[in-house]
Amino acid sequence: MDKQTITIYDVAREAGVSMATVSRVVNGNPNVKPTTRKKVLDVIDRLDYRPNAVARGLASKKTTTVGVIIPDVTNLYFSSLARGIDDIATMYKYNIILANSDENEQKEVQVLNTLLAKQVDGVIFMGNKITEELRAEFSRSRTPVVLAGTVDPDEQVGSVNIDYETATEDSVDMLVGNGHSKIAFISESHDEPINGQYRLNGYKKALEKASISYNEDLVLQSEYTYKVGEAVFEQLKKAGATAAVVSDDELAVGILNAALDRGVSIPEDFELITSNNSKLTAMTRPQMSTVVQPLYDIGAVAMRLLTKLMNKEEIDEKTVKLPYTIDAKGTTK
Repeated sequence: MDKQTITIYDVAREAGVSMATVSRVVNGNPNVKPTTRKKVLDVIDRLDYRPNAVARGLASKKTTTVGVIIPDVTNLYFSSLARGIDDIATMYKYNIILANSDENEQKEVQVLNTLLAKQVDGVIFMGNKITEELRAEFSRSRTPVVLAGTVDPDEQVGSVNIDYETATEDSVDMLVGNGHSKIAFISESHDEPINGQYRLNGYKKALEKASISYNEDLVLQSEYTYKVGEAVFEQLKKAGATAAVVSDDELAVGILNAALDRGVSIPEDFELITSNNSKLTAMTRPQMSTVVQPLYDIGAVAMRLLTKLMNKEEIDEKTVKLPYTIDAKGTTK
């Protein structure tokens, strides 16, 4: 028998049971006699029958599949979040379709529509900002959406994050306390709310508190890649910065190594605090001081929130902020 054409009907016929019984066995329903269950499972093995998730989805209106949109699958920040999402999805018996959006706004919309066309039951979106086009797609689809490590300033879409503003304020406070007044703030584009609103506000608040005037030369917008670290460090040196708060770990490693290559003593001559506590922070020498975001938990809590939305359970809070700490390691005094 061609296994491509094997159906639940074939399994039922071979096992001498009804299709309903085969369905109960496949779906783990306990109301099947052990002897019957074994007989059906033996036939399933012999015929290599694979239940059609799409066909099952048509009957139940559920595909038990969740789409996860990730801006950069190679970035340890997002991959740590994805790990938390996947573990909770597995626990609740959801399959994951992971889609990479390459940090491209057009591709984000395209990838979202591709996932919706696959009839996913829910979507977890990790990206830099919610564009109006994306927001329109979210509301049109009626498929539950949760943001992980992404904020919606309007708080229309459920999200899980830390308090980026206070975390940045605390980082700058620490550097001020170490005697610095020329503290740089380096992030990706300020068009993104996490950077341009929350983190930048935290930076400004801390400076204001310390009566340090805001200097635009010390605020840099940069790609989040190792290779630009050298150019960024040159700009920092030119601006006279003696310390920096960096919004991405890979970029922070690039800046740190550029400083070390130039014979700068860390942390004596230059201090640095990064933001994500990915494993990169422990791999550098000296190890990098960092905001400790509970990355795995952000992903896990986002997936749990999505399961509640998909099952129409009651939700206490749609905007979840998880706790963070600052781990002062070798790049601060």
